[in-house]
Amino acid sequence: MKALLRDVLTTFLLATVVYVGLSYTIQDYVIRQSSMMPAFQSGQRVLVNKIIYKFRQPARGDVIILRPPQSTDPKAIPFIKRIIALPGESVAIKDGEVRVNGVVLNEPYITEPPAYTYYLKEVPENEYFVLGDNRFNSDDSHRGWTVPRQYIIGKAWLSFWPLGKWGVVSNYDLPLQGVSPSP
Repeated sequence: MKALLRDVLTTFLLATVVYVGLSYTIQDYVIRQSSMMPAFQSGQRVLVNKIIYKFRQPARGDVIILRPPQSTDPKAIPFIKRIIALPGESVAIKDGEVRVNGVVLNEPYITEPPAYTYYLKEVPENEYFVLGDNRFNSDDSHRGWTVPRQYIIGKAWLSFWPLGKWGVVSNYDLPLQGVSPSP
């Protein structure tokens, strides 16, 4: 009887440790917007790596889950967006091109370039400029807001539903070096 009780308690303790560990490191996220189409569809489910940014800084090209900075509701539905510019960098959008520090970004993940203009601004310290891949249907930084670091929940890591979309989330390395600034 003591052995059985010990085994049950050990199993319960191990399950509790695994559950708590997983809840602090990964999170399930259901996409509820169309702002990242075609890469992500409404209803698609992804796992979010919540601890990666404790070991490194968010990078340009990362797909992140964030609390909407313009909302005062702590229960507001989180957004999924792509980091375009980092703290201290300048951003402008003109003639269908996104320019960071004067360099045009190569963005293979969008289907159509933006048709709007965003005048040159510098991203505040400890904040990030994010855009949705579906540039015509996205509430994002081109509307005048940036994302404070503490609003980033984590990095989208693995798509697991629907099964046809199963796989590691495509994050793009968007380096600025080696590309000449556009006029």
